Amino acid sequence: MKIAFVGKGGSGKTTLSSLFIRYLAAQRIPVTAVDADINQHLGAALGLDDDEAAAIPPLGGRLPLIKDYLRGDNPRIASAEAMIKTTPPGSGSRLLRLDEENPVFATCARAVPFDGGAAARLLVTGPFTEDDLGVACYHSKTGAVELCLNHLVDGREEYFLVDMTAGSDSFASGMFTRFDMTFLVAEPTRKGVSVYRQYREYARDFGVALRVVGNKVQGPEDLDFLREEVGEDLLVTLGHSDWVRALERGRQRPFAGLEPANAAALRTLHEAADAAYARRDWERYTRQMVHFHLKNATSWGNDRTGTDLAAQVDPGFVLREAAASPQPA
Repeated sequence: MKIAFVGKGGSGKTTLSSLFIRYLAAQRIPVTAVDADINQHLGAALGLDDDEAAAIPPLGGRLPLIKDYLRGDNPRIASAEAMIKTTPPGSGSRLLRLDEENPVFATCARAVPFDGGAAARLLVTGPFTEDDLGVACYHSKTGAVELCLNHLVDGREEYFLVDMTAGSDSFASGMFTRFDMTFLVAEPTRKGVSVYRQYREYARDFGVALRVVGNKVQGPEDLDFLREEVGEDLLVTLGHSDWVRALERGRQRPFAGLEPANAAALRTLHEAADAAYARRDWERYTRQMVHFHLKNATSWGNDRTGTDLAAQVDPGFVLREAAASPQPA
């Protein structure tokens, strides 16, 4: 299952992502999480201290390794340097599976332990550094995540969760189409629902499964506002949490102590995500992957690489759970 959490900055997107990760881990459901926000706070939200979070190798800094591994012996890709963030897999490409070891996870992922023996696997894109100022955009780092998503083969009882960039920035690439379910976190304010409207409009033609999670809901008026503005897309709401406030102050508490109403909301998210799996369409997923690759190739990729990137598309290949992947050399 591929899950995205999106929302306006300050909406509680990262907090909700961390709670859902803890919920899945507590159910002993394998979960791999990616902090793909320009503000890298997911590690801290999961209980890591600053040094532990900073020590996780950034995906954006390991892009040559990622490209070289995923390319495999695909004859349509002449070199790792010819790969861009949208390069799709084909015959000979290596695929990522969440239940298998691979150099990408071995190099970049770190285990995050929780109480009761639960754990999750965490990857990060890496922060926007001083060296990036004036010469790069943050999408140069999230491109590593998109490339991994394009090569990821996952099943129903394993989760790949991405805490996305705030606002509608994720529409600068095709990554917004890579998920079985997108949870949009919205506060009960006009600004809070503005990102929802943008997402709904942009995603309409791509079959994106979008549900709204109301956050910081304090009473009936807040709930009524969200219902009026969001309608049937409103899935569930969460209110104040003393458990979350304690965590934000650095005080770790057993996850079982989360308020029953908020725990029930997380179960609702799980049920909605699980139901989305039944609607997964690998053929459409592959078509959309190719669509955005060809757009990027024409827009900038061909000039950047000096290669006709359309030739990287394998017309007979469909990414699916049964897709074969060559063994690493």
